[in-house]
Amino acid sequence: MNENLFASFIAPTMMGLPIVTLIIMFPSLLFPTPKRLINNRTISIQQWLIQLTSKQMMAIHNQKGQTWSLMLMSLIMFIGSTNILGLLPHSFTPTTQLSMNLGMAIPLWSATVFTGFRHKTKTSLAHFLPQGTPAPLIPMLVIIETISLFIQPVALAVRLTANITAGHLLIHLIGGATLALLNISTMTAFITFTILTLLTILEFAVALIQAYVFTLLVSLYLHDNT
Repeated sequence: MNENLFASFIAPTMMGLPIVTLIIMFPSLLFPTPKRLINNRTISIQQWLIQLTSKQMMAIHNQKGQTWSLMLMSLIMFIGSTNILGLLPHSFTPTTQLSMNLGMAIPLWSATVFTGFRHKTKTSLAHFLPQGTPAPLIPMLVIIETISLFIQPVALAVRLTANITAGHLLIHLIGGATLALLNISTMTAFITFTILTLLTILEFAVALIQAYVFTLLVSLYLHDNT
């Protein structure tokens, strides 16, 4: 219990060199490129899930928005696989780092906004001033809408970071409590272990849900600007 609670969130190093890049590249190995005419069950299930998610997410987009389908599918696969691998013991989850999540959110959000200003300039500018606004409130509403626009990528990154970090902290605390209770009360330790097991299953679901939510919000920002 004397272990630092946030030790698992420190970027790992090897011989003084950060290995975060290798960790980020590792999930791509879980999605091999099919090279056979008839795929095995694992690849078939992966392709079916990708097609199902892509069809659901791209249904609201026009032709310009559908050109983003490859990027959005790559994004959800990367975040989902990274979150799940981070649940393994003694592993590191890059999505617990706010800097990395901001590095994903800001470029994607910027691209959607620039796309909107390029193809729908009048509509994009109209978002800053709702129709029928009284003249005295125009400066204040423009400032508020501008702030709300720039908060979007921050909200994306903070949401993902907070949800993944909170789950890891709960698992760490309940796991430490289970070990401490083994020498005090076996029955209580068994109850906490059951809670830990259920929480781990819940975190697997949260890992996939957060990947879907992050990608869905980027998709909605894209839909508003295409």
